[in-house]
Amino acid sequence: MGLCSALFMLSLQLVAFYFGSSKGASLFDHVITDDSANFTLEGNSSAKNSEEVANFFIYKVYEKEATFWIDRTSQTHWDYETDLKNDTARNISEEVIVQSADFSKKTWENVIRHFEYKSFKSEELKRQLEKLSVVGLAALPQEKFKERTQISSEMTDIYSTAKICPYAKKSCDLETEGLDLDPHIQEVLINSHDYDELAYVWTAWRNATGRKLRGIYNKFVDLGNEGAKLNNFDSLKGLWLKDYESPSFQKDCEELLNQVKPLYDELHAYTRFKLGERYPEKIKKDEPIPAHVFGNMWAQSWEHLNDLLVPFPNASMFDVSEQLKKRYSQDLKGVKGMFETANEFFVSMGLIDMNVAFGSKALLVKPKEKEVVCHASAWDIAKDDVRVKMCTKVNEEDFITIHHELGHIQYYMNYRHQPATFREGANPGFHEAIGDVISLSVGTPKHMKTIGLVENDTDAAGISRESTLNYLMQMGLQKIVFLPFAFLIDAYRWQMFDGSIDRSNLTYYWVKMRSEFQGVIPPVIRDEEDFDAGSKFHIPDDTPYIAYFVSHILQFQFYKALCITAKEYPAQPLHECDFYQNKDAGAQFKKLLEAGASKNWQVILQETIGENKMDASAILEYFAPLHEYLKEYRAEMNYPIGWSKDSFEALVNRG
Repeated sequence: MGLCSALFMLSLQLVAFYFGSSKGASLFDHVITDDSANFTLEGNSSAKNSEEVANFFIYKVYEKEATFWIDRTSQTHWDYETDLKNDTARNISEEVIVQSADFSKKTWENVIRHFEYKSFKSEELKRQLEKLSVVGLAALPQEKFKERTQISSEMTDIYSTAKICPYAKKSCDLETEGLDLDPHIQEVLINSHDYDELAYVWTAWRNATGRKLRGIYNKFVDLGNEGAKLNNFDSLKGLWLKDYESPSFQKDCEELLNQVKPLYDELHAYTRFKLGERYPEKIKKDEPIPAHVFGNMWAQSWEHLNDLLVPFPNASMFDVSEQLKKRYSQDLKGVKGMFETANEFFVSMGLIDMNVAFGSKALLVKPKEKEVVCHASAWDIAKDDVRVKMCTKVNEEDFITIHHELGHIQYYMNYRHQPATFREGANPGFHEAIGDVISLSVGTPKHMKTIGLVENDTDAAGISRESTLNYLMQMGLQKIVFLPFAFLIDAYRWQMFDGSIDRSNLTYYWVKMRSEFQGVIPPVIRDEEDFDAGSKFHIPDDTPYIAYFVSHILQFQFYKALCITAKEYPAQPLHECDFYQNKDAGAQFKKLLEAGASKNWQVILQETIGENKMDASAILEYFAPLHEYLKEYRAEMNYPIGWSKDSFEALVNRG
């Protein structure tokens, strides 16, 4: 029998399975109108073993339906996140999420789980079926899935609309006088040096968020664990880690963190020493650092201490916020100008123009008339509809964030041709790394000078040593200090998921693990009604965070590879590389982006940069001059390194 005839007969079989005893249905009707959730292969062994049937189903039926639900879910969730007080938008978003999950579950029950695909010849088809064999939380009974979705919306609403009273008026009308996280509370954290005011703001935010979330988050986890077990995982931890396709993934991350720890410890000791000069009665020389004095609500980035920590204040410091404010106005027109500048970097490398992402459908400035989720994000709504959502401010931090979000958009647009199952990052960390790779090049003094945001600070030998160390300090306060925090967030949740942490001790273990990993402690005593982890957006948003850890390792590997291709390295130090306008680097980068999730991430890594695992050597090489400086400075000033491992105990009331 010819291939066309065979496919025709197999398609008729699928139609019969779908329609059952119904009369008068034609193959034409099936191909045009059927949805994949209503197919079934139950009881048909020949179809289960047929690669032709599987190929027909995946490419002719499932692809169309999956794309519809992916797009519909994205659009309705966008509608809700950009209008949080719109109950209709919230209800529609929740309903569509439930319907999409129902589609995934029925597709899996009726078709996917029946294919005996491991003997199929097509690696692409086998990979799709393998990925689709894990249906995720859609495996939950519909009422429980709906309950979890409603809890998710409730947590998003609590977090994103939270406000606190000002320090000067602790009893206030929150609606008219309350401070939002962005920008008001963050501005206090950045600009105030009042130790007690910072402690108040730190505590008040946690009272307004995590403390309110603790009860419902526990139920949220219970439902998630139930769904994970329906996918044959012991807990949500296993479900979350499946996309890394490596049984040693957690161990690998722990080893990477240990490789970077000596540099982190030096930076921690230096920061504590300098903060001791600012708060001589508050900062103890050999203890963890109080969490509220870093200029960041979660102490995940210390860049707002740069004015205190800069090694050489009289040399260039490369904070271009003031120059950006001179060039771009703090309105939609000015913000779009920053996006255009960022987009031009990608285009200069021969990559896709992303003007559509910051066009009329995007949300680029915080609206006055409605509540929105301000956390910056990139959205893949449909084939020709990608958008950024960001309450953008004109400063260097947001300028770099714009490149990060456009990196997500560039990834979306490059793997658009892939089947729906492969339209995602090679692993979740890849997606986070893409924009940051560009940001490493954008942030160099060399590039900032090229685009006119810094003045010349070079001599015949290049950028001065003092200016180089200032720049590396600025970068280290973002990149190096983030790594323990990025690992901590999920290391904590993994233990919540698998039961290693008792529910009655959530605060104790959070404080303990923060002290262990970051050398950071709360400024006030915490108790078991608190849930400080929930004060971080990604906890109520249910976003796995280890991807950011992976990103901060991979981005330096990608960066080094692109610098070699661009012939920027090793001709000059790695931290001076700028591959702006380099089409060869762009072509290499594009190859990585276009692959999506079509292969194991380690294979894609090997094919694009010649390495097959995560490696901390690139990030350590990048920061090597800073590491040497910190060791020399500590020897000169004779301050201690490391911190007490049990001092956190006094800051948790276990009742």
